[in-house]
Amino acid sequence: MKAIRNGILILPNEDGRFTAQTDHVLCYDERIAALISEAEFSPSDADEVIDAAGAYVAPGFLNVHIHGADGADTMDEDSGALTRLAAFQAKTGVTSFLPTTMTCAFDAVERALVRIRAAMAERHPQGARILGAHMEGPFISPAKKGAQDEQYILPPTFARIAPYRDVIKIITVAPEMIVEEDFIESCCKSGIIVSLGHTAADYETACAAIARGATHITHLCNAMTPLSHRAPGVLGAGLDTDANCELIVDNVHVHPAMQRIIYHAKRGRHLIPITDSLRACGLGDGISELGGQRVYVRGTLATLEDGTIAGSVLCMNDGLRILRENTDAAIAAIVEMATRTPAEELGVYGELGSLSVGKYADIAIFDENFRIQRTIVGGTDVFHA
Repeated sequence: MKAIRNGILILPNEDGRFTAQTDHVLCYDERIAALISEAEFSPSDADEVIDAAGAYVAPGFLNVHIHGADGADTMDEDSGALTRLAAFQAKTGVTSFLPTTMTCAFDAVERALVRIRAAMAERHPQGARILGAHMEGPFISPAKKGAQDEQYILPPTFARIAPYRDVIKIITVAPEMIVEEDFIESCCKSGIIVSLGHTAADYETACAAIARGATHITHLCNAMTPLSHRAPGVLGAGLDTDANCELIVDNVHVHPAMQRIIYHAKRGRHLIPITDSLRACGLGDGISELGGQRVYVRGTLATLEDGTIAGSVLCMNDGLRILRENTDAAIAAIVEMATRTPAEELGVYGELGSLSVGKYADIAIFDENFRIQRTIVGGTDVFHA
């Protein structure tokens, strides 16, 4: 058994909300074995004792929307790309993630889903664990395609994705493109979360889709109809319902003031910080690629040749720091958005997403600025600064 002591633990209280607590020692093997007081703990009871030295000890973060990083991309035909991506995610405190596909030729999307399926089965991951796929496109609107390639856009058809219902955890769909009356219901019955995104839908269409079972909105504010006093749009639907809303928290995709407005409108609930990062993440300035399109990276901005913003180069821990700075939310509340909220929606909160006894020992240790000191997946160190 291993133990972590002298840390500020982020733990759920009796109401399930996350709070910062001290004077606890976290004991674990592959799973969390016990939470005991410092007074009860004897170092001789553990094979290894980690001194957190006043750092935060939290459940590892979940990233439900990420295309790539460190030169690797979900769509790469090389299966080693997912391993590289998982290792890089661990450096940012992420212990679980959903590799995200692009709007490409559908057979390429299918091959990516097959590779993700194989990676899901890995018993002892070398980095963050892969929970499944987020399928972003090709079921989107040409009017709000963003950096997606319009030539590969298709109408939503459940038969196309049915063979991959075990892999696809979230699917981004433009609701106005749906022609199959029961498409959303079919996804829900198969355990696939329907997310509204890359959509020109109005408020009423978005709310109707939410009423039929869509519970998620892809990168709120981006590639969707905006908020207006006479036309609330998809953004208004996200703010006016309990849909879980992704937020790219890099201060490029969403202005700091808008992040604050969204945080208060959602009462700090149903928000999921994401990175939506590209293969260029972690590589610095230069020319990169997304879905066969050239991407130019300058600082925190990544664009296509025509200036269209093309995903981000954001790391999750940096995004959480930025979100905290913009909202003044407590660190425990920020952590809850990046752990409990996505874990509950994905239906895995019984196994991970909090430092509760019996769950996997997926742990991130970091300072007050979210600088990652150590990341643990299933009780095994996968990153140590």
